[in-house]
Amino acid sequence: MTANVPRMMRVPQFLGNGIIGFREVAVPTPGVGELLIAVKANALCGSERGQFNEGSAFTPGHESAGIVAAAGAGTNLAVGTPGVVYLMDYCGQCRSCRQGYTNQCLSKKGDYGFNRDGGYAPYMLVSESVFFPIDPDIPLTEATMLLDIMGTGGHAIRRAQLVREDIESIVVAGAGPIGLAVLSMAKLLLGSDLPVFVTDYTHYRLELARQMGAVPVHLGEATLERVLADAGLSGVDAAFDTSGKTAARQTALHMLNARGVLVCIGHGQELHLQVSSDLIAKERAILGSEYFSFGELTDNARLLAENLFYLKQIITHRFGPESLQSAFELFFQGETGKVVIEQ
Repeated sequence: MTANVPRMMRVPQFLGNGIIGFREVAVPTPGVGELLIAVKANALCGSERGQFNEGSAFTPGHESAGIVAAAGAGTNLAVGTPGVVYLMDYCGQCRSCRQGYTNQCLSKKGDYGFNRDGGYAPYMLVSESVFFPIDPDIPLTEATMLLDIMGTGGHAIRRAQLVREDIESIVVAGAGPIGLAVLSMAKLLLGSDLPVFVTDYTHYRLELARQMGAVPVHLGEATLERVLADAGLSGVDAAFDTSGKTAARQTALHMLNARGVLVCIGHGQELHLQVSSDLIAKERAILGSEYFSFGELTDNARLLAENLFYLKQIITHRFGPESLQSAFELFFQGETGKVVIEQ
């Protein structure tokens, strides 16, 4: 099954040193079990900084939404089906996958946008198993939020709930897109009245966090401890580090109540602790949270449809594919929420 697909396409080349070029390549043909996706939107991600600075042999882009343009043998989805692409080409057969933990696949075949060509191209080839169909009424730009925003943010909240069911207060370290993701999903999953304190040094992002219901904490102007005290709190039940910075993690750990949980989402630096006083005596927990499982998309799609107006605030800038260079330069200056390339 095939739609009207061109033979060639213009794709970006991440050349390194912050330079993006373009080249013409053939549009791939889907094989057995594969779909060709006409990409309509792809959101930028901080994890692409390395590709922007150092270059990539593959076309980046891993927050993709689009429409099935062609389907290979053995597939079930019809041409024209809208949906989003899950980052990890999981095997579906290993112990993790059988239990639904596709983000911890033991025999992963690849990651789209990293070692498989991704969504900054007009077309991308994916396994049918990683394509999640969505309601046609959801705009495809906003559908990208099902991935690193709602997926990663929601997974982190659900991880915290594994060890602390009665979460009544939260701190989020970092007001970048993933920090906003945790904030938004905390409000949707735990209640809109839940106090969420978001720390950062960037006024722009903290103002966006405030608009979305957070108590902003500018660390250049106040300490988290002081802001919590002003709110009548001596600590919080759950903390989420999206910054990857040692200082942020240490502060978050220090501000946890008894039975509190720290969830580390941002890759990067270290965390230092005293096991007896920091963990055992207060029965605290420290967890990692990596992306999300494919099965979480179903509930998140419902939440997106029900809360589209609230969630779309996270998207602050939209560019065409010819402006990819400018989009990345602006994004890495830190004065944005989520930035999306629209085809």
